[in-house]
Amino acid sequence: MSLPAATRKPSTTPPESQPTLVRGLSLLDSVLLLMGGIIGSSIFLTAKDIAGPLPNPVLFLLVWVLGGVVSLCACFAFAELGSMFPDSGGQYVYLREAYGDLPAFLYGWMLFSVANGGTIAALSVASAAYLGGIIPAISQDHVVFSAAGIVISRAHLVALISIVVVTWINMVGLRRGALLQNLATWAKFGAMAAFVILGFAIGKGDWSHFSVRGATAAGLAPGQLISAMGVGLIAVFWAYDGWVYITWVAGEVKDPRRNVPLAMVLGILAVGAIYLAMNMTYVYALPLTEVAKHDIIAHAAAVVLFSPAAAIWLSAMIAVSCFGAMASCVMSGGRVYFAMARDGAFFKRMAEVHPRWRTPAFALIGQSLWAAILTVSGRYDQLYTYVIYGMVLSYTLTVAGLFILRWTRPDIPRPYRCTGYPWLPGIYVAIGAAWTLNTIITRPTEALAGTIIVLIGVPGYLYWKRGSRTLRTGN
Repeated sequence: MSLPAATRKPSTTPPESQPTLVRGLSLLDSVLLLMGGIIGSSIFLTAKDIAGPLPNPVLFLLVWVLGGVVSLCACFAFAELGSMFPDSGGQYVYLREAYGDLPAFLYGWMLFSVANGGTIAALSVASAAYLGGIIPAISQDHVVFSAAGIVISRAHLVALISIVVVTWINMVGLRRGALLQNLATWAKFGAMAAFVILGFAIGKGDWSHFSVRGATAAGLAPGQLISAMGVGLIAVFWAYDGWVYITWVAGEVKDPRRNVPLAMVLGILAVGAIYLAMNMTYVYALPLTEVAKHDIIAHAAAVVLFSPAAAIWLSAMIAVSCFGAMASCVMSGGRVYFAMARDGAFFKRMAEVHPRWRTPAFALIGQSLWAAILTVSGRYDQLYTYVIYGMVLSYTLTVAGLFILRWTRPDIPRPYRCTGYPWLPGIYVAIGAAWTLNTIITRPTEALAGTIIVLIGVPGYLYWKRGSRTLRTGN
């Protein structure tokens, strides 16, 4: 039986004789980690899914602002929780304290089995594929193995190598991992800044594309407009996903009660500004009716603004962006499994801190092995679609957990208290619950598959918790 929440020690508190994690991440590191984790490939791909239902430039840009505001509502709640529990594992810890061990474990299991593993696999393959646009020798067209429905190209091999390299760098020291993700994040910022500034300065765009004349969405009935905004928000929420990463590494952030909340707020505001600038550049390049026709809008916009030769530059920008997001995911994800293992709810070896490098090395290795398997299998995209609704549900439950902990544990120090409480977190819970319910109704097959994936973890939870109880009792 697990200890009551009020008496349980933080999952990252090891015996005094064992090595511990190092609090070596500054506020700047934290902000860059959050931003690097959010900005991956979605900003280059999602405009089509929003311009279709919202062919009005004002509404098209407004939905990006709304997505940032809604995400910020969740960040305010997470910021208070982060100031209460500044431990590695972040959201896993918040769910554990609010709801108990099993819901927290199922969240961690979902991350390990699909969400994080699939994200690492997808981003590494995407990075390699776009790099193949510059170096044809490593493109996906060169197949090196094909059997039983599994196809491995040279791009997949490059993806596997990148997973191994990034994992190794994060294993051998926190600062090395932080330096890698910082460099990748600054590189993508520089590329995006050049795209936006040069696009408006010398690009062959047209300001008339921002005119609302002829835009059909403005004439929609209120119900239709709300539905169209909801459809657009699905893509926007996906684009903003990843802000939770910083909570996972809270156990290694300097002055976490201050820096974790501050990094979340600053990071979301900065990402929102970047997303708005990028989408304004797309609209400057093409009217929304054309934006809705292109899967990779950044490529189409670059061709119009500059020339077809810009495709190489664009491929490099997307490759760097995907690589940086993958590095952030690798760095932060292993800390969740480390916290689970410390609670006796995952592989025991993953609870160990490397005595020399002071990192959760075995948790990082386990994460990379599973991500590599998903990469080779080629099923990561399909699996991830099954748990998207589960991820939004987990955010909603975590924000709702703030209300529970305000009631059940009012005496815990809260250096930061949620801005706009109870209205802003309440709005997020309402939106998240409605979105989740709508997904279950409109996409029951995906929702059922995602639920099954999560519930598959229950036998594992019973096994690991039984083993941990046996070790404590000696029976």
